[in-house]
Amino acid sequence: MAIPTSRTKESTDIRINSELCNGCGLCVSVCSDSSLAIENERVTRSNNTSIFDCFGCGHCMAICPNGAIEVFGRELSPEDLYDLPKKENTSNYKQLLALLQHRRSIRYFKDKIVDPDIIEKILTAAKTAPMGLPPSDVNVLIFDGKEKARAFAEDFSQYLKSLKFMTNSFFLAFMRPIWGKETDELFKGFLKPLFRVYTADGIDKGENTINYDAPLLMYFYGSPYSDPADPIIAATYAMIAGETLGLGTCMLGAVHPFIQSGKKAKKFRENHKIKCKSKEGLFVAFGYPKLHYKKGINRTFASIEFSD
Repeated sequence: MAIPTSRTKESTDIRINSELCNGCGLCVSVCSDSSLAIENERVTRSNNTSIFDCFGCGHCMAICPNGAIEVFGRELSPEDLYDLPKKENTSNYKQLLALLQHRRSIRYFKDKIVDPDIIEKILTAAKTAPMGLPPSDVNVLIFDGKEKARAFAEDFSQYLKSLKFMTNSFFLAFMRPIWGKETDELFKGFLKPLFRVYTADGIDKGENTINYDAPLLMYFYGSPYSDPADPIIAATYAMIAGETLGLGTCMLGAVHPFIQSGKKAKKFRENHKIKCKSKEGLFVAFGYPKLHYKKGINRTFASIEFSD
């Protein structure tokens, strides 16, 4: 049985050209589902019981030196193959670290549009993000222009006002034994003030702290089938791509959780062409920085331990 996703629930069609196969076995060595085997010095479909059936990773097709394997289905075909960039054209660790250290969260942008070709480059890079299972179940909603970002923020602010009961002291006291100490502290110390910043103390006073009127805003979210990490990883790739293109970026995580549950959330999603609810999701703001930093700040993890 094929692994279901929102995009396909069928397995792939693996086509083998025996005349081109040299029996090297590279395809068998990279197949994670035991779908292939070598018989009589040629590759063939395996008779072994498949765990998931072929889910379309494409490794066999990508590694075959003679083009003897073609995989069709699950949003994959031979047309998706491309030659890997030469090693000398990729960045080394020093260059990558410099890029990551150079980045800071930017919330003040120049009044300058982000051209469509830049948006396409960001998306091209983000599509290379690894995923739990192919095909990717990541969806991307794009707000190209600060006017669109502001309109979304204003609508979200009005929507939040309908959820104001979540900051009520009685509601928080009632929920504390249900969701625990840590969530209670998070609501009181972060989400309750955030409500004010996103409504009465923010948009109502003309200040957009929801997405900062970013010239470009992208929302990465998954589907009920997707690995929760997939949209977060894709958003991270997009963020890094934006940095290479001279854009400032800022990850915005506070909107997504509020638009997942309930009839009002469903209506809000429908109004903004958000296809489905998602376990995880992330907005990324892009734009040309109005301010520039000369210093970075070292960050730390909560802990680093080596296992015994």
